[in-house]
Amino acid sequence: MIDHLIQHRGGWLKGVGPNADIVISSRIRLARNIEGVPFPHWAKKPEAEHVLTLTKAVFEKTPLFKDSLYVRLDDMDSIDKQFLVERHLMSNEHAVRSAQKAVLINGEETVAVMVNEEDHLRIQAMTSGFDLEATWRTINAIDDAFAANLSYAFKPEWGFLTACPTNTGTGMRGSVMLHLPALVMIRQINRVLEAIAKLSFTTRGLYGEGTQASGNFFQISNQVSLGQREEEILDNIKGVIAQIIEHEEKARQALLSDHREMLEDRIWRSYGTLKNAHIISSNETVELLSMLRLGHDLGIVKGLNAALINELFILTQPAHLQKIEKKKLTANERDVKRAEIIREKLEVLS
Repeated sequence: MIDHLIQHRGGWLKGVGPNADIVISSRIRLARNIEGVPFPHWAKKPEAEHVLTLTKAVFEKTPLFKDSLYVRLDDMDSIDKQFLVERHLMSNEHAVRSAQKAVLINGEETVAVMVNEEDHLRIQAMTSGFDLEATWRTINAIDDAFAANLSYAFKPEWGFLTACPTNTGTGMRGSVMLHLPALVMIRQINRVLEAIAKLSFTTRGLYGEGTQASGNFFQISNQVSLGQREEEILDNIKGVIAQIIEHEEKARQALLSDHREMLEDRIWRSYGTLKNAHIISSNETVELLSMLRLGHDLGIVKGLNAALINELFILTQPAHLQKIEKKKLTANERDVKRAEIIREKLEVLS
């Protein structure tokens, strides 16, 4: 039911938009709950089913989701669920506990709605590059469409009521996925992350909550939404991200001016390994693709396509490899298939 997604590149992976050399994507997530129904962790099976029935009916009559995919998680196998996690279309928590849950995905894979995750609705919109304004316009229109047909749990003194108190208020979390290899290489990344933590921002890895940074990717988001308007949250995020971008740009220039030979050696070694390896692990792939992405962004490696490099980060993940092969693979078989796909993709661009 989700097999056709393997043929498409998610809109957030296009490698375009403001500061796309450093910012992979911008995302906004809204937490919403239905009035009078217990939060998912406390809801009984009939109550959770009622949420599924109610929300599906709203999705079907919302024009914004005319050509979208809607699927219940208990109709999916473990590979399909992990596949959607790898594509950033749902969370690990949603995949692990899948009874009475569903996910809605638009055709561009830039909007996804999780039903009965931590909240009844987790609505997310993603855009390529550093463009929180466009992301906000998209998700605000979707939220308005849902609100016209659902009674949200809301209190004037608190805002939107959510399962986790840190989401109460606007229920909004904005996050930006950044590629920061230069700050890692000059060993300044911890100083930067410690500084933003003091400003109530949190840092996660490539796959969000519960994951560690890998491949020099850092997902930075606001921690609290209570007591702040949406515009304030967005302005705060934009201000912090703009400073991090500036730090990364300066670090890249420092590497080019002071350590160019070392930098070029690492980039070309990474490219050479990716083009020639016949067995390669997921972790090594992410690290090498990070350096290749940096080489492309700095103009050291010519003729590459940023969108394809972005896509390779996703295509080479375990569930994607098994969807491509249409069968379960052992770890060794995945390492062989991963190397084959990378060689094929990079050969086309040579």
